[in-house]
Amino acid sequence: MKDRFRFSTVTSVVIANMIGTGVFTSLGFQLIDIRSGFVLLMLWAVGGVVAVCGAMTYAELGAALPRSGGEYNFLSRIYHPAAGFVSGWISATIGFAAPTALAAITFAAYLASVMPNEVSPWVQKALACGLMIVLTVVHGSNRRNSGSLQVVFTVVKVAVIVGFCIFALAFAGDKQDVRFLPVEGDGALLGSAAFAVSLIYVSYAYTGWNAATYLSSEVERPQQTLPAILLTGTLVVTLLYVSLNYVFLKVAPMDAMEGKVEVGYIAAESAFGYAGGRFTGLALALLLISTVSAMTIAGPRVLQVIGQDFKGLQILSRTNQDGVPFVAIYFQSTLAIVFILTSGFESILVFAGFTLALNSLVTVLGVFVLRWREPELQRPYRTFAFPIPPLVYLALTGWTLVFVLLNKPIEALFGLGIVVAGLVFYFVSASRNRAAADS
Repeated sequence: MKDRFRFSTVTSVVIANMIGTGVFTSLGFQLIDIRSGFVLLMLWAVGGVVAVCGAMTYAELGAALPRSGGEYNFLSRIYHPAAGFVSGWISATIGFAAPTALAAITFAAYLASVMPNEVSPWVQKALACGLMIVLTVVHGSNRRNSGSLQVVFTVVKVAVIVGFCIFALAFAGDKQDVRFLPVEGDGALLGSAAFAVSLIYVSYAYTGWNAATYLSSEVERPQQTLPAILLTGTLVVTLLYVSLNYVFLKVAPMDAMEGKVEVGYIAAESAFGYAGGRFTGLALALLLISTVSAMTIAGPRVLQVIGQDFKGLQILSRTNQDGVPFVAIYFQSTLAIVFILTSGFESILVFAGFTLALNSLVTVLGVFVLRWREPELQRPYRTFAFPIPPLVYLALTGWTLVFVLLNKPIEALFGLGIVVAGLVFYFVSASRNRAAADS
């Protein structure tokens, strides 16, 4: 029997998938329109509530339908194979490849910020591509190397974030005069378009809470352990996110972080001085290796399942002697490298965040459809306090998507274009398969 991933390994995948580019970059974009400490922390708290509600719902789906593939598996079973294919298409084209590329780009940006001489954009791209190549080789070999590497990097990541929060508050000189209790005008901000659009950045930062569902078939006792994995990982990350953004706002001037990508480095330099900031920037760069690593583990499992179900893409299902889908890993990493070499940062972040949120929205809605269509299906775990968690997720995510569509129409339309392209590809492939079968 092949090795299976343990609880600690898959929980570390969930945590590492979530903690990455978003939390180390999003605050700079949020500060362009929002300057209230209370509202900014509420963004991260609300994002955590949305993620926990989503994780509770996905836990029921994952326990009832325990096959690797995440949304691809769920939507194919609940709605139609076309819906599952489009979900897999999204995961293949941007769901993992784009966030992996953004994490690698951010790794290179943080690493470049601590170097003694200015680093050109192309050297940064080379650093990002080099990281992708190394991790692809490691994760394309066997699960033992893959799982051990992931656990180590994730433990280090959490320890560094906790240490940064403690030492930054302890040693920062002048603390910023930021109010974290509500004041007049905050209520209007909470219902504003600026809050909704900023929530898409937060939503992107929380992306990854569903990562364990991509490995369901490779987890020990998935129907028993998957709910605990999803909830543990999501709650840990929510606490870390709120704490980290509190520290950023407390130790660094808002003007210095506004519109900037490397807000972690700016906060570290404000708290520890030039030398301390450079050291912390290097540590944060190293943390992002864990994020790239986790996405390189989880994403290709979706491609693998698509390859098993569609003959035209069968090559993606090929595995090595250890059962690792090495072709899918190489394919996703190649796409990520293409993004690194050709794409801008902020537009991809909004574009990917919108499309992934739409994908999850349809999946969470599926828990109602599945209960209605298959009431007798065995459900080892049922969503706690149902139907409140999925309804909360649908309401907040739907509200955010509407405002993004109104305020960032180009990025939103690109996301919808990916969905339409996936549908076209599916029906063309299906018609060819039918024609081949008839002949």
